[in-house]
Amino acid sequence: MVSTAVSPLPPHREPPRPPPPAVAEAEQQWIFTEEELLQAPSIADGMPAEEERTLRRKGVSFILQVGMMLKLPQTTLSTAAVFFNRYLMRMSLKPRQGYKPLHHYQIAATALFLATKVEENCRKMKELVVSCVRVALKDPNKLVDEQTKDFWKWRDTILYSEDVLLESLCFDLNVESPFKTMYDMMKYYAVEHNKKLRNSAWAFLSDSTSTQMCLLFTSRTIAAASLYAGARMAEVSLGEDDGQPWWEVQHVTLRDIRRACNLMADLYEKSPDKDGEPSMYAGLRTPEDGIDFGHTPSMEGMPSTVPEQTQSQSQSQPLANGTGTGGATERGSEEGELDG
Repeated sequence: MVSTAVSPLPPHREPPRPPPPAVAEAEQQWIFTEEELLQAPSIADGMPAEEERTLRRKGVSFILQVGMMLKLPQTTLSTAAVFFNRYLMRMSLKPRQGYKPLHHYQIAATALFLATKVEENCRKMKELVVSCVRVALKDPNKLVDEQTKDFWKWRDTILYSEDVLLESLCFDLNVESPFKTMYDMMKYYAVEHNKKLRNSAWAFLSDSTSTQMCLLFTSRTIAAASLYAGARMAEVSLGEDDGQPWWEVQHVTLRDIRRACNLMADLYEKSPDKDGEPSMYAGLRTPEDGIDFGHTPSMEGMPSTVPEQTQSQSQSQPLANGTGTGGATERGSEEGELDG
């Protein structure tokens, strides 16, 4: 067992409040089981499950790359990824008689367009279109203006697809950001200035954007899982509050936190970091129904030393500017141009 630092609890803290019932009910409508994810419309139409997941990753990668060009904050990119994944639980990517699906790049670009308005981080339409064309063609220096065919094709595509996306999402555009919730949790336990914990938790959330985690867990559970992962990496124990373990104080279940961490471990634990260090997800796996002796994340199996700045597949940024982006996704795609 590695010795851990216990985070002092700041005085006069206001207890965390559970999500408003209306918000929780609305979010729960978009939470699915793993079995239901295997019955997504594209898979039901005959697309292999692995191909469907690959197209999801490519779509989110497109969102992240365009977002970086536009210097959008991570919260906006996360919201766009949620819209993208929710759309694919309502509509298919596989063509059939009488139905021509939207290209996954079309969906991704439109989801980002919607997210910039919902999160009030709007960009000029011209800037968005130019960035979409450059990412789709994998040419960051391509000259794109109102005189080019690609510009008008992408502009018309986004404007047309906006109504399609809104209808498929049932005009439900309220998305709780796990980034804000995670930061509120860190402030509650006075660990927001712990660089290792903060960067690890931020990297966890950034990497989770490229997964289907937003369809399996609520945003509060994802935020708590990132705090759990960050606490393990930084070797910090989160104290009890009037005898309650920290996850109960934050209105989440330990089993869901462990399930979320295990999902990330499945995806990333075998991937080395860029600097050759083991992935931050190595050793994160925990039995979902295991028993914790104590009320803090277990540190068994963790290394005795932790790098000064934890880096995962994504490039972490300080929480103050909110511009960290996940890098665990594929860069580019097989398709260079938009079909249709």
